[in-house]
Amino acid sequence: MTAILVGMSAGVDPAELTDLARTADAEPAFLQVHDPALVDVLTAVADRGAGDLLLIGTGWAQPGPKRSWLRRVAAHWLRGYDGAPTLRLAPQLLPEPDAALLTAAIAAGGAPMAADAAPLHSPAWEDVPQHRHQVLVCRGPRCSALGASGLASAFGEELRRAGLGDDDALVTVTGCQFPCNHAPVVTVQPDDAWYGRVSVADVPDLVDAHLIRDDRVGRLALPRERSAARRCAEYSDRSPGL
Repeated sequence: MTAILVGMSAGVDPAELTDLARTADAEPAFLQVHDPALVDVLTAVADRGAGDLLLIGTGWAQPGPKRSWLRRVAAHWLRGYDGAPTLRLAPQLLPEPDAALLTAAIAAGGAPMAADAAPLHSPAWEDVPQHRHQVLVCRGPRCSALGASGLASAFGEELRRAGLGDDDALVTVTGCQFPCNHAPVVTVQPDDAWYGRVSVADVPDLVDAHLIRDDRVGRLALPRERSAARRCAEYSDRSPGL
């Protein structure tokens, strides 16, 4: 049986998950944001002739989708792969990045999945969300190294505490947003507001001031305009004739 350890959350550390998978000869895969994507790993392993696959989702990085999303994506792949192998789903998400827990989960196995699980599409996901703000939390290399890992979950918790949901503010994890010297970086759209050196302790102020009262948090705000020298240098780089 081939085990596949699946990172569920965009906030999971891909290097940590990959190292953990290797301790148990499992394949690393990711449900969102990071590579390799789960469907690509399933195809690669099946193409190599593996006949029995076990999916183990991770539950230690938040915010993350429910286990049902792992079932949805896996069933979608099953329906599209000709001669698909037996696909099993571990009954519980792995609660923490622990090699002994992973080994035990592989030994316990899981029940075979059917291809008729809920589809990826639903009428409930047809409409563009009506949120007033979108909070973009950078998880590029520098932001991740300087403390961004807990920001998305902190925003989610603070929004729930304030009685707000996805229709008010949608929190999204992104790749590098570029002003890395100010990491961790958070931007709020469509307000074109950029904040730097944001910590978990700053999240209540950002939610209360910006997302509720539409007031910028000046101590964290980053200037948006580029300097004249920077604009000139960028233009010269794009114009070999200058």
